[in-house]
Amino acid sequence: MRTPLAVRYAAARALTTGPADPAAPGPGQVELAPAYVGICDTDLHIFHGDMDARVKAPAVIGHEMSGRVVRVGPGVEGFAPGAPVTVMPLRWDGTCPACLRGHRHVCQNLDFLGIDSPGAMQQRWTVPAATLVRLPQSLPLDRAALVEPTAAAVHDVGRAGVRDGDRVVVVGAGPVGVLIAVVAQAAGGDVRVVEPNAHRRRLANRLGLRTWDPGAGDVPERVGDWTDDAGADVAFEVCGAEAGVQTAVDVLAVRGRLCLVAVHSQPRRVNLHRFFWRELTLIGARLYDREDFETAVRLVAEGTVPAEQLISRVVPIADALGAFQFLEAGHDLKVLVDCTDPSSEDVA
Repeated sequence: MRTPLAVRYAAARALTTGPADPAAPGPGQVELAPAYVGICDTDLHIFHGDMDARVKAPAVIGHEMSGRVVRVGPGVEGFAPGAPVTVMPLRWDGTCPACLRGHRHVCQNLDFLGIDSPGAMQQRWTVPAATLVRLPQSLPLDRAALVEPTAAAVHDVGRAGVRDGDRVVVVGAGPVGVLIAVVAQAAGGDVRVVEPNAHRRRLANRLGLRTWDPGAGDVPERVGDWTDDAGADVAFEVCGAEAGVQTAVDVLAVRGRLCLVAVHSQPRRVNLHRFFWRELTLIGARLYDREDFETAVRLVAEGTVPAEQLISRVVPIADALGAFQFLEAGHDLKVLVDCTDPSSEDVA
């Protein structure tokens, strides 16, 4: 193989592509050959310089990935070279109060691979074997790169307790919102997606989702018509705007559940009187656990999550900067960076 490459965040809106610095796997570690790496909103925040207090440049970024095992370190069993895998990019300390209560995915000293430590946007990546999640041989690796964001959607839908027959409103039709809508629908929910952007509505419609334009009519009124004035059982706030929070609260039925998914960088005004009056519940949802990942693998592999339709563009690793620019232009749903090297002979 030629010298492996890595994409590094250098400064706001600046990426460099150069030689990777692969490390031989030590005890309990595995060396991977990443195949495809997806770009998410968090990666865009890093790219824009919004996370410089946390991400120390130059930093290899990326955490939505699929790839194959290259080498295993001492003490690692069950993974052979060539095995297809993805990575749950979380390392926890196991000693903080959250971990001791069984909530390791929100460890108070969490190391998120691709943010706090080197990520997947490179052609060789050494990670703890404990982070690996097996993939079926039959699942194409480009589609498998969507397992991580699907796992987040599975966790969100699980936190909200979506049940068969629930009326569900998803506010925001970006990649995360679309995945939540698909997973909620698979759980038996009757779903409507609220999105002002016509292009995103068309993309969601192509996936079989029903969408509403908030500019074409009062959303709570439409929910009232849809539910005989009862309101929605569950609302997901995925857009990150104050208007989205207001909509998500206003559409809920008595004892409805609001699942907050978007990351809000500043405090928002919330109608607490409505929470009191309708006995609403606010639920936070962050990241995922291994069970969410395993469910996500199944949903992607069986086609419940239409990964092939969600991938709108694949860009070679040498043009990673272009991939970020395509995504921020707003015309793509999911952009992947192709990290494969056709000259490699050491990965099955």
